[in-house]
Amino acid sequence: MSEESWSKFKDSLEKNEEYHRRYHAAVSNPLRRKILGLVAEGCSKDEICKTLSITESQLEYHIRFLEHGFCIKKEGDFFRLTKEGKIIYYLDVNSNNKNKIKGIEK
Repeated sequence: MSEESWSKFKDSLEKNEEYHRRYHAAVSNPLRRKILGLVAEGCSKDEICKTLSITESQLEYHIRFLEHGFCIKKEGDFFRLTKEGKIIYYLDVNSNNKNKIKGIEK
């Protein structure tokens, strides 16, 4: 899948809506958000599968959503977070830290 960026979607309202629809579809799944966290930690495909107890084909399914939603870029057996993926990772990390400080563990 080719890498796409926000610049291709900012020209019109319709394109903007498509960008946000794809982004929301990618990050609205809790398993995909866990995958983003593992990508941020530098885990390989094998490490992600082992950690989440999923098959490689299941991982590839979710990776396609994350790529299509502008959250990650595939680089061989590894992935890297895009700007959009980093935002979600940052929000998740800060949300978890706030809950731990308040004594609420998810």
